[in-house]
This record gives sequence, structure tokens and C-alpha cells, in this order.
Amino acid sequence: MERRRAVGALIGLSGGTFLYTTAEALPIGLLLPMAADLAVSPPQVGMLVTVYGAVVMVASVPLTALVRRVPRRWLLSALLVGFVLSTAAAALTSTFALLLAARMVTAATHALFWAVVVPAAAELFRPALRGRVVAVVFAGGTVALALGVPAGTWLGDRVGWRASFLAVAGLGAVVLVVVAALLPSTRPEEGHAARGATPDARRFWLLVAVAVLATAGAISAYTYVALFVTEVSGFSASSVGAILLARGIASVLGILAIGALLDRSPWLALLATVAVQSAALLGLSTFGHRPSVSVALIAVAGLAFAAFTAALGGLVLQVAPGRSDLAAATVSAAVNVGITAGAFVGGLALPSHGVRATVLIGALLGVIALVLALGERLIRPAPGPSEGQRHRRAAPSPERPSDDRVAPLTGATIPSD
Repeated sequence: MERRRAVGALIGLSGGTFLYTTAEALPIGLLLPMAADLAVSPPQVGMLVTVYGAVVMVASVPLTALVRRVPRRWLLSALLVGFVLSTAAAALTSTFALLLAARMVTAATHALFWAVVVPAAAELFRPALRGRVVAVVFAGGTVALALGVPAGTWLGDRVGWRASFLAVAGLGAVVLVVVAALLPSTRPEEGHAARGATPDARRFWLLVAVAVLATAGAISAYTYVALFVTEVSGFSASSVGAILLARGIASVLGILAIGALLDRSPWLALLATVAVQSAALLGLSTFGHRPSVSVALIAVAGLAFAAFTAALGGLVLQVAPGRSDLAAATVSAAVNVGITAGAFVGGLALPSHGVRATVLIGALLGVIALVLALGERLIRPAPGPSEGQRHRRAAPSPERPSDDRVAPLTGATIPSD
């Protein structure tokens, strides 16, 4: 029973990342039908994504600090209630202003969800499985980009964009039931994932800088990938969907493959993913005129970036200088800064230097991030308790027995309710 509960809760949390990522990006695929139905311009519909990201960027840390004492089951359940209601409200709005307001509410719950979901998932299993658990959580977001957004776009094109939002809200209700029923009622300050395993403020802020730069590099290239494959690689516009699907499948494979390496050497995982992404984008800017090479390198870049996001999640749990949820909120904000900056910088370069420049800028930003990540080797760990001391501190005293029950064969740890 304990194993099934832990696995079920983990699937529910991964389902939450799938839904939030799908909801965030859905207006991109439904840009034209939403603009026509609401009688606004396509750039205005694009604001639904831009404002969403800005809310996540600004609200992540303060909202996480505000609810820092709320047990995770109740917090995540409340966030999913907010997600379901605000997404359904978005589908039922009659004006663009009301739709924008509903999206901002969804974005606020998104900011908190991503700050809490990784520590909550890590608490379900023993620390040795942390990397694989984080990979499963982040796989939900990757699958959303590969399948969720295309499926929502397909449904919206045939039935109307409102049906896509209602479908996402309906799936959110299912995930809400799973999380509310199976997630343990642990307090945020309890458990092995509540704080960094080896806290180090210098490494943490280095990680934040790498997150901004590597994300900006990936997004600078990805934002204009459709233009690249048509203008440089010579594909027809009808081929773009298949190319993005190939990238999405590669991304899912990358995020699932990185889990075991995260458990053994998280910093090596970070270095490897940034290096592969930079090399793929550099190769794309040089050999992108060759169609088969272009598709392969786009897929590799997607694989590397997806694995990179999982590496960020794993390293937050290692080097967080304080509470892991606040650290995760900070990194989430940093990723959104990178998304905004990457799209902006690529857009500046596009008119004057062409679409190849957006890819080359992405590669150079990745190289800078790689140099910073390599600098981690020069930073000595801050003095801290030994592993044995940490275990002794965490051990329950005879006067206060632990409420945790451990499934010894699976590594699942399910605190009592």
C-alpha cells in the first residue's frame, strides 16, 4: 500500500507539471482562433503568455515565503483548485481583459506549485533516488510541450479554443483528486528535502546564474525555430510540426535518461547538459542548411535543455542555502528571466542579422553558462556537518518517536497523516 501511494502521488505531481506547462503555452498554438474569437490582434493574445511568465517571475519567491508553514498536501491541493477554477474561468470569459485576469490567477498558482512540487516529490522516496524522482516530475512538463500543447491545439482548431481550456481544467480536477488523496500531510520544514543536503550559498547563486544564461540560450534559438527550418534548412511550413514533435520526443528521452546521473553526480549532469546544448546550437548555426543535420541537432538541443531543467531541480535540493522551497522558487524565477531574455535578445538580432544569429547567440550564451558551471570546481564547499552528523540530527529522539513509515524494498517514505 505504501509503495502504491508513493508512486501514485509522484504520478499526480508529474501530472500537475504537465497541466501547468500545457496551460502556460496553450495560447501559442491557439493564437489565431483566440484572436478571432475575442476580436483582438495576435500580439495581444501573445501577451497572455508574456504576462503569465512575468507573474511567475515576480511572484515565485514572495508567495512561497508567505505560505512557508502550510502543509504540502493542503497547499498543493489548494493550488490545483485554483488552477482548475481559473482555467475554467478563462474558457468562459467574454472579454480579453477577463481572460487576462484569469490567466494571472493561474500564473500565481503556477509560481507556487513549481516552488513546492520538487521538495514534495523528493520527500516520497529515500534520498538515493532523488535524481530519478526529480526527473519524473520534470518529465510532466516535457511531455506537455511534446504532446499536451499539440493535442490542445488540435482540439482547439476543431472544436474551439474554449474546449481546449475546459479539457485542461477537467484533467486538472483528476490530478487534484489524486494529489489530495495520496500526498502525505508533511509540514514544509520536515523531511530530508526540506533543506539543501549540502547547503552552499555560493554554489546556489552560481546555479541561478547558469539557469538564466542556459535558458536564455535555449529560448533564443527555440523561439524562432520554425523560421530557421523554413528559411535556412529548406523545409516547407507543413514540416514544422513534425520537426517539433521529433524535438519533443527527444526531450522526453533526455529528461528520463538524466535521472540516474543526477543521483551519482549532479554537477556533472549540469555540465554535460549545458555542453551538449551549446555544441548542438553551434553546429546548427554552422550546418543548419543541411536538412537532416538540422533536424538531428534541433532534437539534440531539445534533449539537452530538457535534461538541464531536471539537473537544476536536483541541484537545488543539494545546494539550497536555506529552505529548499524558497531556493526552488528563486531558480524558477531565474528560468523565467532566461525565457524572457532569450526571446527578447533573439528578437533584437533577427531583423538585422537574420535567423542564424538567434541560434548563434543561443550557443554563445550556453558557452558562458558552461564556463560559469566549470567555475564550480574552483569553489570549495562551505564547512558544514558531516553526513553522519546530519543523520544523527535527523534521527528521532526516544521521547519523540518518528511518524514516518518506510517501505524498505522500494525506498518510499510515507509520513502518517
